Amino acid sequence: MYVLIAGGGKAGANVMRTLLRNGHEATIIEQDRNRFERLESEFEHQAMQGDATELFVLEKAGVKRPPDLVLALTGDDEDNMVITQLAKEKYGVPKVIARVNDPRNQPHFDLLGISPTVCATSSILGLVEHEVPEHDLVHLLELRKENLEIVEVQIDKSSPSAGKTVEKLRLPEGARLISVMRDGKAEIAVGSTELKPGDQVLAILQPGKEDELRRVLLKN
Repeated sequence: MYVLIAGGGKAGANVMRTLLRNGHEATIIEQDRNRFERLESEFEHQAMQGDATELFVLEKAGVKRPPDLVLALTGDDEDNMVITQLAKEKYGVPKVIARVNDPRNQPHFDLLGISPTVCATSSILGLVEHEVPEHDLVHLLELRKENLEIVEVQIDKSSPSAGKTVEKLRLPEGARLISVMRDGKAEIAVGSTELKPGDQVLAILQPGKEDELRRVLLKN
């Protein structure tokens, strides 16, 4: 597999090392001179200095082949949007992955059809919410291409779903329970699974169904 990486920060460099270690071919592009020199000392001719939003830089890096995958991992969301759009639309790269630095910019990536995206901030916030002892509904994963998301819901004593089996719940259309975590052990959610206070329930649902799911599982 040939991978083109735009952005030679810690994320880009670590991905580059892993790809090479696994026997893949890769080129990493970095604009900053000092950072590029560090990359060059490690990756030699597989590191390239330049602005990956410029066509001649991408072409020099081998985008015309085209690569199997382009990763836009710079610290600038606008650059990542441009890089992935160029790779997809102009050069026909089959797969692109973009880094989203500011979660507020996610709708712009969605509007352009750039998927999948990776946002460390959103992931960390989701994990922080997950660790709060009494959390409500936490977004764990968004599958934008499939138009689905996975959420975690914690059942408490006042929840209308406490004491009910899954088959007795009037779940909204487009929502399904995946698993139930209880006392550190997880089990697949089936019709006969009974929900109890303290359970952590994973659900998969279509975006926009969160409030309906919350009403069924958490609030009267």
